Amino acid sequence: MKMLVLILSLITFSPQDETVKDIGTAMKAGSSKELIKFCNRTVEIKINGESSNYSKAQAEVILRDFFNKNTPKNFTYIHQGASPEGLKYTIGRYTHSNGAFRVVMFIKKIKDKYLIDTLNFSQE
Repeated sequence: MKMLVLILSLITFSPQDETVKDIGTAMKAGSSKELIKFCNRTVEIKINGESSNYSKAQAEVILRDFFNKNTPKNFTYIHQGASPEGLKYTIGRYTHSNGAFRVVMFIKKIKDKYLIDTLNFSQE
């Protein structure tokens, strides 16, 4: 019985799920400082069709500017999934003072961590 409880708790609370939850919390708070902790060494950021690859330091500046211009009201996940190769993706909705963005994230497992590789904001 104890073994079954242990197995179920491991399935329920995987590091991948915890990372996705923490990313959602950072998005909801509009915290570039917290969100950048979950980004790969280089991250592709796309905002309304304009895309570029950034180092973590550059990405933090871009995200801080985005959050300052689009003050957060809420962030919720709409859908989550994974490819057969293990690439995790999420689709969310980021609401701000003047509207909303659809947010698509691709999250890769790098060594023992799950990190954002691509972050795409599209105005709804």
